[in-house]
Amino acid sequence: MDTSVGSAPTHAAAESVQKPHLAVHRRTPVKAWLQPTLIALIVVAAFITCYVGLQRNPQPHHIPIAVTAPDLPGEIRQALGGSVEVHAAADVDAAHRALEHRDVVAALSSDGPGRLSLELAGANGTSTTSAVKTLVRAYAHGAGMHVATKDVIPLARFDARGLAGFYMAFGVTLAGFVLGSNALGLSGLLRLRHRFVLLSGASLAIGAVAAVIGGPVLGAVPAPVAPLILALTLLAAAAAFTTKLLGTHFGPVGIPVATLLLLTVGNATSGATIGADLLPSAARAVSALLPPGAAVRVITDLSYFDGAHAARPVGTLALWAVGAALLLGLRGRSLRRRTTPAA
Repeated sequence: MDTSVGSAPTHAAAESVQKPHLAVHRRTPVKAWLQPTLIALIVVAAFITCYVGLQRNPQPHHIPIAVTAPDLPGEIRQALGGSVEVHAAADVDAAHRALEHRDVVAALSSDGPGRLSLELAGANGTSTTSAVKTLVRAYAHGAGMHVATKDVIPLARFDARGLAGFYMAFGVTLAGFVLGSNALGLSGLLRLRHRFVLLSGASLAIGAVAAVIGGPVLGAVPAPVAPLILALTLLAAAAAFTTKLLGTHFGPVGIPVATLLLLTVGNATSGATIGADLLPSAARAVSALLPPGAAVRVITDLSYFDGAHAARPVGTLALWAVGAALLLGLRGRSLRRRTTPAA
């Protein structure tokens, strides 16, 4: 009977090959299941809480109103309390100038016995102006007076609800976020300085496209195009560099963090859908400090108030963009020093 000499070694070799293969099939770590689920739940909870919760019961807090006439400022303070911040004006012209410069959102003056004149800047948003009208009418009703209301700085014809600035800021923030997210995967293809050039150049393109479409093309944002491009470029750069910074430092968790910071909290507290003076104290505290809120203020100032208070929010946007870029540059330099062998 023939005997196969190589059969036993061959079988042993097959077993030795199969044993490591069996060891590969290990149980999936619990973290792989939990992390994406928890992140998704946090994002949806934060989104609903911010966007739905903030508009649930808005309350006025120190809305600035210019008031003329000798006794009227004191009466308004006493009647409306902390809902308004009364700015006593010397005369009607002074109150009107304060309204045009966006130092106040409304101007209230006496218009004869038993009559009040309320001038509003509708450009400040429907939620804010509606709150002012409600407060003043409540005071007038209690005092037995009649109120004549006039919108002296109305919204643009193609922005009847006053949301164009919000959508413009949201769209540019979203574009910057997408830009920064995509740049995270380019570290193996482009040098750091080339990625910086990409982010900066693309941010300029985003700002220009948004400004031209929202302004001259659609006529919904009546701001001067050049300053608007600058502001929106800074917004796009702030979102892009911040997203890349968070993704670089925190890895996969960085993108959800950027989503919460910029697209959720930032846009919900921007003061566009719900006026900043109607937000809860915590939301008011961060409203002007985050890029979307700063951008909404710039867009409104440039569109309706000749940029009267645009400098500070522009500075905020520049600080976010430059600060995030500097931190990215410092981290890149630190990594190069670690990987460079000593001479």
